[in-house]
Amino acid sequence: MRFNMNFLYWAAMAGIFAYFAYLRGWILTDFESISAKQAYILLEKDKNVTLLDVRTRDEFNRGHIRGTEHIPVGILSENLSRLEKDKKIMIYCRSGSRSVTASRLLIKHGFSPINVKGGFIAWKEVVLDSESHTLGAIKTTP
Repeated sequence: MRFNMNFLYWAAMAGIFAYFAYLRGWILTDFESISAKQAYILLEKDKNVTLLDVRTRDEFNRGHIRGTEHIPVGILSENLSRLEKDKKIMIYCRSGSRSVTASRLLIKHGFSPINVKGGFIAWKEVVLDSESHTLGAIKTTP
C-alpha cells in the first residue's frame, strides 16, 4: 500500500511539472522562443517583424514598446485578421506565459510566432542596459 501511495504522489508531481513546463513553453513547442536581448537585436535588423503585446489594456496603458500592435490574448482568436501571415510576429506579455499561449494559437492558424522569453519585464532590463534607446523606447502614460 505504501508503495502505491508513493508512486501516486510522484506521478502526480511529475504531471504537475509537465503541465507547468507546457504552459511556460519549455516542452512541446513548435515555435521559436528568444531572449529579450535577441528580440531587441532582431527588431533592429529585420523590418519584416510585427511586435505584438498580448497583455491587458491596463498593462498596455502603463507602458509598452513603441510601435507595438496590442491585442490581448483573451481576444486574439477573434482578431487574427489584424495580423499579416507573411510577417514574423514577435509576441510578448508581462513575463512570458501569455505569450506562449498566444504563440500556440498563432501557429495553429498559419502564422510564424516568435515568443519573447521573460516578456516586458525582461525587455525593460535590456533597454536599460543598452546604449541606444531609439528602438527599445518604452512608452508610458502618466
